[in-house]
This record gives sequence, structure tokens and C-alpha cells, in this order.
Amino acid sequence: MRKIVVFGAGGRAGRRVVAEAAARGHAVTAVARTPYPAVAGGRVTVVAGDVTDEASVAAAAAGHDAAITTAARLDVPGVDFYTAATHALVGGLAAAGVPRLVLVGIGTVLEVAPGRRVLDDPDFPSDQRAFALGHVAQLDVLATAGLDRVVLAPPPVLLDETARTGRYRTGGTAALPATSFSYADLAVALVDEAASPRHHRALVAVGP
Repeated sequence: MRKIVVFGAGGRAGRRVVAEAAARGHAVTAVARTPYPAVAGGRVTVVAGDVTDEASVAAAAAGHDAAITTAARLDVPGVDFYTAATHALVGGLAAAGVPRLVLVGIGTVLEVAPGRRVLDDPDFPSDQRAFALGHVAQLDVLATAGLDRVVLAPPPVLLDETARTGRYRTGGTAALPATSFSYADLAVALVDEAASPRHHRALVAVGP
């Protein structure tokens, strides 16, 4: 059994990560801006926390073996949020002695050809660019961090609510072809990387 802290635990991806980890018997601390009732037979502790505040991250993460973050904000600029959150996670986890961080990335930072990302397409939607650039900022912060981490980036499609299959595949930095991918199977991949790390200090595509 591992002790896993999940940031962004109140969102669609975060709730599935919490449920997936608890179902495997891990002890889970679910960190959310607005706490919600805990479930999963006492294996989940829900706490309030701010992923952009290093002290808050350190306090929530103390005593854990690994951290997962699915945190996102749509009400503030993406670059501002992801820069602040990633700095806070790196510093807070180091202060708490947590050696492993698994992050959710975004498919638009993956490549469609060597050196050409999805977001580099001239026709990339302008209303999505700010959020995509926030994830680029996340990668920039991680590039200079000593923390063992992996960023799992699902395909550049809308994640869906279909049932868990437990199946997924990983690649490199090229987007995996897909027309759909579920939050539930993304959660499987995230918990796998927290419990039994296979990728280190890398951006990794994940998909069906």
C-alpha cells in the first residue's frame, strides 16, 4: 500500500484518481479548494488546500510516498496558474520529503511531427491558446526541477465519461491517435505511475 496525495481532487479527473487509488487499497489524501464528503471505506481523507501555495502543498503532502496533480483553473490565465502551481508543487513536495510527482498534461503540447506541436498549427483555436501555453509554462518550470516526475498527456480530444476499461498505452512526445479517451482510464495510468513508476523526468503521451 502506498500513501498518495492528490491535488485538484474535486475535479472530474481528480475524483476518478482518488477513487482509483482507493479501490487499489492505497491511502489517499484528496486536496481540493472546496472539500467534499470522503468515501471509499475510510481510505480517503479530504482536506482543503491551495496548490499554488508552497506551504499548503507541503502541509497536505507530508508523510506521503507520491503526489498526483490534476489541478486546473479556467478563471485565471493559464500561464499564471500553472507557473504558480508547479513552483509550489516542486518546492512543497521537496519540503515534505515526497519523492515522486505525477502530473496531468495536455495533448496540445504533444508533437504531430518532430519539433511541431499541436498548438503550433496556424489554425489552432485562439480561445484555447492561453490554456495550452499554461501547460508549456508547466513544462518550463519542471525542466529545472530536481524532483522525480512524469507528465502524462492524453490525446488532444475531449476526455469522456465512459466506463473504466483499465487499458491504456504510453508513447513518447508524439500525440497518440485517438478519437476518445476516458477520465477513468487516464486515472488508471496516473495511479500506475504514482504507485509503480515507469517514466522519469519526462513528458509522455498516454491514450487508448
